[in-house]
Amino acid sequence: MNPAETAVAPDETFDNTWPFPARHTDAPGFPMHYVDEGSGPEALLLLHGEPTWSYLFRQQIPVWAARHRVIALDHMGFGKSAAPQDRTYWLQDHVDNLERVVLALDLRELTLVMHDFGGPAGMGLAIRHPERIKRIVSVNGPTPAGQPNLVDRITANVAAAPWFQWILKAEKEGVLEQVLGQLDYNILSTLKLNGFERNEIITETWLRAYRAPFPTPAEAAGAIGWAKGFAMGAHEFESPDSATKAELAGKPALAVWGEADRTLRAEHFLPLFAQAFPEGQVHRLPGVGHYSPEDAPEDVARLVAEFVAAS
Repeated sequence: MNPAETAVAPDETFDNTWPFPARHTDAPGFPMHYVDEGSGPEALLLLHGEPTWSYLFRQQIPVWAARHRVIALDHMGFGKSAAPQDRTYWLQDHVDNLERVVLALDLRELTLVMHDFGGPAGMGLAIRHPERIKRIVSVNGPTPAGQPNLVDRITANVAAAPWFQWILKAEKEGVLEQVLGQLDYNILSTLKLNGFERNEIITETWLRAYRAPFPTPAEAAGAIGWAKGFAMGAHEFESPDSATKAELAGKPALAVWGEADRTLRAEHFLPLFAQAFPEGQVHRLPGVGHYSPEDAPEDVARLVAEFVAAS
């Protein structure tokens, strides 16, 4: 199946907060959903994390698409992508899927815009194909690139992060699949545990959009798999050789970080960003939580747009 565009059904626009025509590709071996807005020789590739989907970037997409091509995809088991039951959902599986899509669409001159586990997924792609990457943008997204203290930083973060502590406790008690399999019901508490600060954004439309991908436990396979992979130690970070590490270090890079992030704490992950990208820019957003595109949509849109224009 070639990538095909379909109009968005009225009940899938979430009261016109998601007006973008849907596209799908079966390059990764299942129907993966993405949107493709704007035009230009360069493209911004937006990568969400747990347990969101590209809806996270809905307020930024029109801003960035005014000047550039913008592609936002939903990882396997998230958003409007399929949740195959015969697949594993470890980090390396998401990197494999991402690589297949990028190669199938022949995407080049990419600016990666990465949130949450979109960070290590995007970095895995960048390490495998540095020649296709022009810029790196971390929006509260880790940037693992073979840093010598990577494991120590992650371990210290886990000790201070309620979300990761809950995962370990739930796995130990045997209830992780049961709880995350009910995201149709408990999506708000899950998002709040990870952390956003602006309660006024919670509307029936907003809740419906974030609940929609998870109507059944089977369709919550992505969210379950990411958490279970952490608890089991099944996720594998891509590790660059010295030449690739040096090549990536020289690329323009930006970190936009909500300082109130309780899941991926700035004191642990911004030093890792600085190690990977010594010349990178860092913009801290005080009072902004883990889901910074929700808490500070205008700031995220502006900072990334200015960075792309300047570099």
